[in-house]
Amino acid sequence: MAWQDLFSALALVLIIEGIMPFISPEALRNTYKRITEMDDRTVRASGLVSMMIGVLLLTFVR
Repeated sequence: MAWQDLFSALALVLIIEGIMPFISPEALRNTYKRITEMDDRTVRASGLVSMMIGVLLLTFVR
């Protein structure tokens, strides 16, 4: 059961990650350009916030 959950979660990540390049590749490129111009601290902070939101969401869902 745990492997099935892991692969289901991975599949959902791939689906969600693929939505933006499919819908608007130009917007995705512009976003990547802006990210590369940010300093490391800002990128890390946004990654941390994203992970914390994910953990909270998973906690509420489960």
